[in-house]
Formats: sequence, C-alpha cells, structure tokens
Amino acid sequence: MSADSAPADDRDGGGDDHHVFWADEVADRIEAHDPDDPIIIKGGISPSGVPHLGNVNEIMRGYFVAEALRDRGHEVRQVFTADDRDPLRKLPRKLADLEGNIVELGDVNAGALGRNLGKPYTDIPDPFGCCDSYGDHFSNLIQQSADLLGVPIDVVSNTELYESGELEEVTRHLLERAEEAREVLAEYQDKVDDDYVPFNPICEECGKITETVTDFDVEEGTVEYVCTDLEAGDNTIEGCGHEGTATLREGKLPWRFEWPAQWKTLGVDFEPFGKDHAEGSWPSGEDIARNVMGFEPPVPMTYEWFTLDGKPFSSSEGNVVLVKEVLELLEPEVLRYFFTKDPSKARDFSIERLDLLVDEFDRFERVYFGEEDADERERALAERAYPMVASEIRPDRIRIPYTFAAVLGMTDDPDLREDIARREGHIPDDAPDWAVEGALARVERARAWARRTNNEYDYDLKRTELPDVALDSETEVALDELADFVEAGHDGEAIQGEIYETAKRHDIDIGEFFGTGYRLFFDEKQGPKLGPFLSNLDREFVLRRLRREG
Repeated sequence: MSADSAPADDRDGGGDDHHVFWADEVADRIEAHDPDDPIIIKGGISPSGVPHLGNVNEIMRGYFVAEALRDRGHEVRQVFTADDRDPLRKLPRKLADLEGNIVELGDVNAGALGRNLGKPYTDIPDPFGCCDSYGDHFSNLIQQSADLLGVPIDVVSNTELYESGELEEVTRHLLERAEEAREVLAEYQDKVDDDYVPFNPICEECGKITETVTDFDVEEGTVEYVCTDLEAGDNTIEGCGHEGTATLREGKLPWRFEWPAQWKTLGVDFEPFGKDHAEGSWPSGEDIARNVMGFEPPVPMTYEWFTLDGKPFSSSEGNVVLVKEVLELLEPEVLRYFFTKDPSKARDFSIERLDLLVDEFDRFERVYFGEEDADERERALAERAYPMVASEIRPDRIRIPYTFAAVLGMTDDPDLREDIARREGHIPDDAPDWAVEGALARVERARAWARRTNNEYDYDLKRTELPDVALDSETEVALDELADFVEAGHDGEAIQGEIYETAKRHDIDIGEFFGTGYRLFFDEKQGPKLGPFLSNLDREFVLRRLRREG
C-alpha cells in the first residue's frame, strides 16, 4: 500500500477481500512489521483552537485499530501528542471552556493570548484562568473528549518531552547531521538555504520562538541564536533582536523534523493522519526517518476529513461541535459507530439529519443481534465491529426510534412518555428496569436535537387540555371523518394525503384545515408535517383530540 492511501473498498467497513472491517486490514499491516508489545498507536494535534469533533477522527481511527490488535492478543498503548511547544501564530476567534461551552474571544481574557503571539502554547496563560497554561487547557479538552467516548489515550505534552530531555538525543542526532537534514528537507521545501539549522530556540529575553540559529555546539548541547521576526501566514510577529544561547531543551524542532522525532522517541508503530499530511509532511517525514535518523517510520493510514452539515469544520467561522455537545443528542455508541465507516471516504456529519445516523446505528445493532435480515457481508461487519462500538453487549436493550423519541419529547411528563411508548409497542411488558431507563433516556437526547435544530419536532404538544379552538359545523364533520381514517390504520403519508382530500370534500381551505390541526395539538398556527406526526403519536390520543373529546 502506498503511503498516502487508506484501506479501499466501496462498501462501509472498507478492508480487503478477506476482512470486512478496515481496522483488521490495518492490523495486518502493523503485524507484518513484527512490532514488540506494547504496540504504540499515535495521533497528534497542535492546540490552535477549539478541539472539535473533526479532531477526534484521529483518536477514533486509532482506537479501532488498537481494538483489532487487542483482539489478537497484543498489548497496545494509544498516545496523543499535544504539540504544545508550537508558537501561537494568530488569535482564535472562538474558544471552549472545560465544560465544553464555546465562547467568543471577547468573553475571556483575550489579552492573555494577544500579548503572547509567537510564544509556545505552554508559556501562555490560560485565558480562562483554570489551567496552568493555554496549552494545558487545550490538552484537558482533548482528554475529556476521549474519556467521554470511552477511548483510553495518554495525552503526551511535547513541552514535557523537550523539558525532560526525552527529545534531546534525537535533537543532537539531527544537529550532528544538519547538512543531511538540510539536503533532505530541501527536496520538500523551497525556502531552505545553506544556513538552515533544524532547531528553533526560545528567546530568553522575550519568550518567543525564533528560527534564526547562527551556530551550535552538539557536544555542549547548545545553540546560538538571534531573535528575529516570525512569519505567521500573512502577518509578521516581530522578534526582539536579542542574541543569546539556548540549550536543546529550550526550544523545539521544526515540524517536519519534530514529527519523525516523536515516532523515534515514543516508539510509534502506527499513526493515522489527515490527507493534508499525506500530501505534505508525511513524505518528508518518512524520508527523514529513514535517511537522516536511521529508522523505519510507522505504518501510516490516511483518512478523509468529514464535514459538519455540509461545511468544513472551522473554529474561526463557528462551524464546530464538541464531543460533549454531540453526546447531548445521541448515545456514545452511536457516535463511535460513525467512525467505523471506511476512513478513505469523505462523509458529512449532519446535526440536521442526526435521525438518519441513529436509524442506521439501530439497524446495525439489530443485525448484530440477529433481529433483522441482512446480507452476509453486512452481518459479518456488524459481528466484527459492534463489540468495539457498544459499551456492553445487552440483547435486552431497547431502542425507541429516534424521531418517535422526539415526538415523546414534546411532553414533559416522564410517566406519560413511558405510557405512550408502551402502548405503541416500543417497550415490552417484561422489559427490565435498566432497559426501560435506557430507552427513555433517548427521549431527552432527541428533544435536545429538535430544539437545537428547530426542526419539525420542536413543538410543545398540548396533551393535558384541549386548546380552545372555534370550529364551524363543516370543519367538525371533516375532523370526525379524518379521525375515522386514522382509526382504520394508515401510515403518515396516507394520513397527510387524506387531510388534503378531506378538506377538499368539505370545501374547506386546505391551509385553514391544517391550521386547525396545529391549533388542536399545539395551540399554534403552524407545526410539523401533520400526517407523519399524527402517525407517530399514540392513536388513542389522536382520535380523542380530533373528535374534541379531550
């Protein structure tokens, strides 16, 4: 497999001819390298903004490969590096507190960031004032995201790797071979001159990262530098001009060298990464690993990014969602299931149509338990991946359909919710208490989804009292006929069509007839698509309300 490819398959699950799940194909490639236990799986991120759901891609891809290897008897450690010695190059427009609330830069101590452009993230005060540094704050959020999904990762601070001396040996090695390093990097970057040195000291005077090394002494483990300007996109962060000396623990390697340095120091066996790295720093990284550092790079896997409601994730534009937010809308196992899908395909995570993802998961789960017909491959995939997705394997679990749960969320009465769900056959009479509790927990999530998206289920159903609606005799007859049609047993689309036909038969304005229905059920002038909505309600209540009996 080429370095910039991922397991390819047209069906969800990916993999090759003898594996239904892409993670097993990756596990094969890792085992082919005959790694020692524990096998090290790594991901990483620079703490530049809100750690959103898109950033979790790397954690989850690594998790499924780790689980596949554990199933084969391997000990696995999953690490996630916080590249927190990187310099802050620009101010993020949005941040997140430790409770997962996304805030504007103006809602926190923005000066803590603004005064520290060019400094390492771990040398910048936390603008929320709750952690040791901005970098530490960000790392805590990454750890929380993994914990919420039940993924055991060790967040490793780059700053700690430098300060503890763990990266010092590989840094010395690179400086000893500075000319070779420069020649290899020049194959991938245009701006590599004869004076290039692969080390960026921290200025002892102003605390900023500088890229200008004038001399170095490998034996002493020091570099001489001048604090010059740092280019940050279209902006320039001014250096202070100080000339000084730094040890190899008082700076950092440039990213193109830092990444392979992490592989060597941490003993990384496998790392998934986004397609931007596949086209950029991965080719240089494996070249540097083999031809400058003298070791084999880890097994790679490129994953496609996914979008959020059709748009790229963007902290600056506010198009982000945190793991904590998503888990207010669906169960952790549903979100884990999303990441079982073939990583070589671009996908959309749609909050607007979250019901489709939940329905897909519910089917996946039913297939695993043999409760739904499926072809051989779909059944094999469910049998392989579901145990990695589910917190517990419980055949007696109950899943109320997500949109029906949203309908139940239109009433606040928990007893009524359960009563309706039982009457409609979604909760068996002999269901254990834990299963009932789990089933009804979905109602709050579906209700939160309806309110977040302001969709057709975001209404307050008036169940306890009949709204005061003035009706003429012709409309009353029409409502009685519609009730008879509902009572006969029809699906939502049939009821929707009958509403039109009933209005026409009685020469009632169609819009007014729909409005009458909305007033009867919501005491509102408008509402969801009425036919499918009525079909999701308990029929006894619908008949009473259409017949104005309560």
